[in-house]
Formats: sequence, structure tokens, C-alpha cells
Amino acid sequence: MPWWIKLPAGLVALVVLLGIGSRLDLVPGFDDVFGEKTEDRTGPTLLKSIQDLSRYQAASGNFQVVVDLEKDAKFLPDTIKGSRTLYVGAGSVGSYVDLGGIGDENVKVNKERTTATLRLPHAQLGKATLDADRSYAVSKQRGLLDRLGDFFSDNPADERAVNKLAAQHIQNAAKDSGLTERAEKNTTSMLQGLLTSLGFKEVTVVYGSAG
Repeated sequence: MPWWIKLPAGLVALVVLLGIGSRLDLVPGFDDVFGEKTEDRTGPTLLKSIQDLSRYQAASGNFQVVVDLEKDAKFLPDTIKGSRTLYVGAGSVGSYVDLGGIGDENVKVNKERTTATLRLPHAQLGKATLDADRSYAVSKQRGLLDRLGDFFSDNPADERAVNKLAAQHIQNAAKDSGLTERAEKNTTSMLQGLLTSLGFKEVTVVYGSAG
């Protein structure tokens, strides 16, 4: 083979090997050779909408769950096709009382303005929010086909499934945590303190619909 054919072919082979080596961390310091740097070219953030909030955020709970997610393929061993991920998900759930629908029929005040009775809806739970700084993957096991897919994918080892599962577990745990009871207690204390400072001597807060 003439040299003018060998030389380009050799250069192409070298570039391919260096590229594969960098993806597999086989060539340490490869990025430094080309002086790679990171620049944030994000455009301006656009304000899409504004919503007026009428919720009193009265309590918040912090949770942590270890997600063990395993995916298997029929008729193929795990070494060929399959994955298992251990993921620590940390997040929080807030509990609030919606004050937006409170009207005159929900507030009763005596003529002397010394006693007041308020009827409010029961506290509700907000959606679970994961904390990216405290959530992390402990281990990932993937079959050969999954590893090849990660190699050629723009988003290898996608963690959306474990993030969603962690949020679901945290949401379910919040339902049994007593957050709503704590939120109602804190809301009552807030309203009693506010109305007492306005001159009321007795303030009663009731939760739930009348009847």
C-alpha cells in the first residue's frame, strides 16, 4: 500500500482510538491535551407566567429513600440484557392550607369583636421535590447490550426512572407522616396569634366542611 494511503488511514485509526479511549477513560488526561473548557452559553431566562398564591405553607418534611430498581429481559441473562440501579433519593414534601376560597360564611365574629370562629379546609400535601444535591446513584449494574446503548447514547445511564420512583415513594411516605396534622396545628397557631394581636380574646379554628 502506498505511503499516501497508509498515512491518512493511520491518522484516522489514531483519532478513532483516542476517541474511544476518552469515552472509556482509557487515556487519562486526554481532555487536557486539547485544552477543553466549559462555557455556559445559556440564553436569557423567560418569564412565562405569574400566579398569585393563596396557600399558607404550614409544614414541610424531609425524606430519604433507597430505590432498588431492576429491569430484566425475557430469555436473556442479566449479563447480556438487564440493569439494576441502587439510588438514594432525598427530597421534601410541603403541607399547606388553601385560604383562597375563604369567604364571609367561613368567619364568624361576635358583636364585641372579642371572639372569632374560622372554618378552613383541611390541609393538603404538595408534590414531592427531589434534592439533586443530596440524591445520588450508589451502584449501577448493566448488561452488555445496555452498556453498548449507553456508549452510543447522548444520555447514558438515564436516571429519570429512579428519580420518578423515588418521588413516588417519598410522596407515599408523606401521607403517613402526620404532615397535614402538623400543618393544621401550625396554621391555627398563626391565626390565633394574628387575631389576638388585633384585639380578639378567643379564636377558634375548625377544619373541614360544615355539617
